[in-house]
Amino acid sequence: MSDIDPITGLPKELGVWENITKESQKIIVKAVKKSFGKMYTIVEGIDSKEIDMKDLGKKLKNKLACGGTVKDGKIELQGNHRQKVKEILVETGFAPETIELR
Repeated sequence: MSDIDPITGLPKELGVWENITKESQKIIVKAVKKSFGKMYTIVEGIDSKEIDMKDLGKKLKNKLACGGTVKDGKIELQGNHRQKVKEILVETGFAPETIELR
């Protein structure tokens, strides 16, 4: 028998809770210049307890064809990809009005 989510009352297989959490988060995407003048795109504000950060980081790196890492609750991508990151996050299911570009 399937497990029932205590918050939504729906079966956990539906994954409805992850969709709800994606819509309610405040995500900040910003470009930062690090050592040797290299640009990095930082994605922060995603709740790592609700969403698999490593999987999301891997998707972003594959779609943008760049290197990066996930650490301290942030996704760091090599290069300035702010607008493209926002488009990919919207495709993934995050609400566009919750994503702020800096």
